[in-house]
Amino acid sequence: MRFDLSRHLLFEDEDFVIVNKPEFLSTLFDRSSETHLLQLVRNQYENVQVCHRLDKETSGALAFAKNAEAYRHMSMQFEHRKVEKIYHAVVDGLFSYKNVSVNKSIHVLNTGIARLDRIKGKEALTIFNTLKLFKKHTLVECKPVTGRLHQIRVHLSSLGAPITGDDTYGGRPFYLSEYKKKYKSGKFEEERPIMSRVALHARSLGFFDMKNEWHQVSAPYPKDIEVMLKQMEKFST
Repeated sequence: MRFDLSRHLLFEDEDFVIVNKPEFLSTLFDRSSETHLLQLVRNQYENVQVCHRLDKETSGALAFAKNAEAYRHMSMQFEHRKVEKIYHAVVDGLFSYKNVSVNKSIHVLNTGIARLDRIKGKEALTIFNTLKLFKKHTLVECKPVTGRLHQIRVHLSSLGAPITGDDTYGGRPFYLSEYKKKYKSGKFEEERPIMSRVALHARSLGFFDMKNEWHQVSAPYPKDIEVMLKQMEKFST
């Protein structure tokens, strides 16, 4: 896989590298993929370690540590919930959230699917705020306080607001025909979704560096989310 790290680099100092992870690229080894992001970053920074994970389909800000001391420093911040993670999600339906907290425990099954479970689950807390309403969808800011597998996806689904394209947790694909009147696909062609993945992006990452200085690093939207939002904006009037 050809990968130009300079195009995805968001932040770098002597201890950390923050990368805008492309969609459909695993953070770590995945049997279904020939390569993963850690391997690609190590082509330039031999000894880096990844500080957290993003789902394979999820794009956005991902932190790497260049040395063991920096890795410990970042790990402690995650453990004590000092890292600020902000995600943007496009969800099915119209919702007005203002600091809505979802505090529901999550249990991960052997299949890799997460479920709400008060008995077997681990504590999971996410805070949601509406950023923009479209014709049939909502752009939501998501702040996970904890870091459970599929936490944002499960919590949004529990609110009746599954992420667009997330068929695992009840989301539907986005078709332009839902917005554009008199939409016509090509002759003998079936309409395809605008996006072919879960509409979730790690928008920013806030952390303290080794000098205890705060950094808030933002990750631009990838092309697929940008295109979808522009189409929703255009045809929502």
